[in-house]
Amino acid sequence: MSEEATMKDLSIVCLGELLIDFVCTDIDQGLVKGENFLKKAGGAPANVAVAITRLGGEVRLAAQVGNDPFGEFLIETMRQEAVDTTLIIRDSRVPTTLAFVGIQHDGERDFVFCRGADGNLSLQSLPADFLKGSGIVHLGAATGLLDGEFYQTYATVARRAKEEDKMLSFDPNFRSGLWGGNEAEFIRRCEPFLNMADVIKMSEEELELITGCTDRVQGCRYLHDRGAAFVTITLGSKGTWASHRDGKYVLVPSVAVKSVDSTGAGDAFVGALLLRFTQRDSLAINFDDFVVDVAWANRVGALTCTQFGAIDAIPSLAELV
Repeated sequence: MSEEATMKDLSIVCLGELLIDFVCTDIDQGLVKGENFLKKAGGAPANVAVAITRLGGEVRLAAQVGNDPFGEFLIETMRQEAVDTTLIIRDSRVPTTLAFVGIQHDGERDFVFCRGADGNLSLQSLPADFLKGSGIVHLGAATGLLDGEFYQTYATVARRAKEEDKMLSFDPNFRSGLWGGNEAEFIRRCEPFLNMADVIKMSEEELELITGCTDRVQGCRYLHDRGAAFVTITLGSKGTWASHRDGKYVLVPSVAVKSVDSTGAGDAFVGALLLRFTQRDSLAINFDDFVVDVAWANRVGALTCTQFGAIDAIPSLAELV
């Protein structure tokens, strides 16, 4: 995206899975020993979208669910959260995607996915002008790089966003359980998106996996050299490593909270950061403003860890005052 392009008052489009999270409420047990589960709306792009609306922004979610009760529940949940649902497609061929989430002793998670309708989202199902009026396109689906129709849609939308001079945000959202030890293929499929993204968010583990760098500065430099203007590396309770294309970087501290469930914390962080970007005048955001925005997004991500379920836990703007 050109530096002169205005960002103010433009909406955001999130593309990816909208699914049911069955969250195990047996703390420290994970999925092996856990027996009790809560049904929650989830999916990384959906979490990002809800964070944006809870904080006062506008967002459209492009996703696909089954034509079943779970799909109806998800669409209704998004409507209640003021997310624009006009780009959510119903698929009568397969059921809604499900994810089972276990909470371990340190608040971290283990996952099992039962993939369904999200994998069938095709570009032909979406309006030809569905990116019109948006300033930012966010790609953060854990399933976005897997085989299937959605992978082709994911790649085409990324290219179209760049052609239409949108700010492109990319979160690889690596899940080891989805790739069966085939990390090399995951890295290969990330490459085109790293070359197009203006904003990249990764965990420290993802940074090392994808760039091969154990040093944060070197890893971020690798991503900036690909074209990214802004890189954020989330470090859990330690905060976020914020790296700017001009060569400046800093560790932005997190907010101390008692973590109950970290599901969706990174997505809430992304939503908060992207919303702040839309409130700036242009993509030419300087380092100091970037750090301020990351600090604010850190607060949003930290508070999301204090309750079960990603969407239920995302704070409102009033809770941040």
